[in-house]
Amino acid sequence: MVLELNKITAGYGPLTVVHEVSLNVSQGEIVCVIGPNGAGKSTVLRAVAGQITPSDGKVLFYGEDVTRVSIAEKGRNGLIFIPQGDNIFPNLTVLENLEMAGLLLQDHEKLHRAIEKALEKFLAIKEMKTRPARELSGGQRQMLALSRILLLRPQLVLLDEPSLGLSPMVVDLIFKEIREMNKDGISFLLVEQNARKALSVSHRGYVLELGRNRLTGTGRQLLNNPDVQRLYLGG
Repeated sequence: MVLELNKITAGYGPLTVVHEVSLNVSQGEIVCVIGPNGAGKSTVLRAVAGQITPSDGKVLFYGEDVTRVSIAEKGRNGLIFIPQGDNIFPNLTVLENLEMAGLLLQDHEKLHRAIEKALEKFLAIKEMKTRPARELSGGQRQMLALSRILLLRPQLVLLDEPSLGLSPMVVDLIFKEIREMNKDGISFLLVEQNARKALSVSHRGYVLELGRNRLTGTGRQLLNNPDVQRLYLGG
């Protein structure tokens, strides 16, 4: 098992947002977490990543307790977090962003090859590589954020709202790339407000409500679940 959450309770200061949430991700899986706004989806990712420390429960990465391991140490061990929104350095060029993302790689020649591969994969940012990242469109920024996956080749990616604010065409492209990277052996735990899109590409999913587990199943099972359709899919 790549990731196991065992009854995680977490929040911010005195405010508890998630209550005894459990989930897991197996090798090679895409697993999504859906639910209404305020359900605690992003808080779960932050607790796994190390941005916040759970007040109770355990986070296991390949069976090792990493509940209180820092976000940097987790990154070095193959678990990376791509948050929503501010996930790039806007004042650095696209190329400098890629170089910063690749600092964990000790082999500079390997890093150079990985950057070239990432730019060939995301041609929309290749032509902007010498421009400040703040000049990128929303879709290009997300491509730049995702490109660090190609650089680092992590075991597990925590991905928060990858489609936020993007056009349907760009959303399709982003999820296509996620599936391609998954085919190369990278596991994903993603939080996504676009529940239909998330479930359509995920092997399994979890539904959170008021910070607690409510439903779980395969992506197809949840897509066909009447309660999920009524509450989260608009039909």
